Amino acid sequence: MQIEPAKLKHAESLVELINGTYRGESSRLGWTTEADLLEGLRTDLADITRLLTSSDSMILIAEQDQQLIGSVHLQRNGDYAQLGMLSVKPTLQNQGIGKQLISAAEIIAQQQWGVKSMRMAVIPCREQLIAYYQRRGYVRTGETIPFPVNPALWRPKVNGLCLEWLEKVL
Repeated sequence: MQIEPAKLKHAESLVELINGTYRGESSRLGWTTEADLLEGLRTDLADITRLLTSSDSMILIAEQDQQLIGSVHLQRNGDYAQLGMLSVKPTLQNQGIGKQLISAAEIIAQQQWGVKSMRMAVIPCREQLIAYYQRRGYVRTGETIPFPVNPALWRPKVNGLCLEWLEKVL
């Protein structure tokens, strides 16, 4: 498996991977699905293109046999980087790919941006996912923010969704 920064040529494949990991029936093949909480898409081509062309943003991809099998987004924000959209093809989850992507993201964010910590926002009711991140050294901060509204892409299926910040000092 190779992990490297994504290029614009990967944009469409990234959209397919990320949406298939988080939403819809294909996401139910893995354990990271949000299909019971949200309907619609997680991202679109315009969003991924914007992230790939921003100077404070990077998407890392994992490829195996020239196939995209995983990705993670990094967003620089002062002295920390936000980790998001961690995606592993649902049929390949539980094989250490996500762990390797997180580790690579932490190293690259530290080396290229000089950040002191990593942060991520997780839906608090996703206890299994939070436990996964805690095993990687992330700590619940208790800080919450409202769940983002984007009716053009997604709609909550449950009321009262929010996000909680997790943080890891590097």
